[in-house]
Amino acid sequence: MLDAMAIDGTAAYDDVEDLPPLVRQAVEVAILEGFTNSCLPSHGRLLQVLAGGVGEGGVIGETGTGCGVGLAWLASGARGGVRLVGVERDARLVEATRSVMSDLQGVTIVNGDWRQLRASGPFDLLVLDGGGQGKTEEPPISPPDWLRPGGLVVLDDFTPSTTWPPLHDGQPDEARLHWLRHPQLLATQVRTQPDAVTVLGTFIGERSVP
Repeated sequence: MLDAMAIDGTAAYDDVEDLPPLVRQAVEVAILEGFTNSCLPSHGRLLQVLAGGVGEGGVIGETGTGCGVGLAWLASGARGGVRLVGVERDARLVEATRSVMSDLQGVTIVNGDWRQLRASGPFDLLVLDGGGQGKTEEPPISPPDWLRPGGLVVLDDFTPSTTWPPLHDGQPDEARLHWLRHPQLLATQVRTQPDAVTVLGTFIGERSVP
């Protein structure tokens, strides 16, 4: 398992030319702000594809929006009539991201703790990039509280493993296993590049009643 966000992921865009214009703009803002922890380009392309699978009226959410690189990938793939909501606790980064997204309708950037994103759900696609993963001492989200039936949760920044169970520092990777073995998810892991893995889980349970 890697850290909560891609280590120096912003630098991974240095030699990438075929980026959606919105992603390129977000990367430039991240560089200007000195924000290094953007999602990797390979993960971003996966987000773009997944966003395209959300139908009109659907909702896409992201925790830990940073300077909006991941959100820009999502927005570049989203269809018309889909609402996107990102949450970021750093007010400076929120303003930077809002400047990138200013011409887009249906995109909202919330300044606050990642838990505040739940109020904008339930989600058809939920990207946990800055809270809710269970990688730290904070507990992971409960899928019935956040996702619509059939909704997809996405977690990146895992490293490939050729063993089962997957290991982290020589021990079973409990954070990854939580999602892969979750009884209310159909989950798998996808290698997006030789040294990076993303976990995808489809919610197969029923929504919690508020």
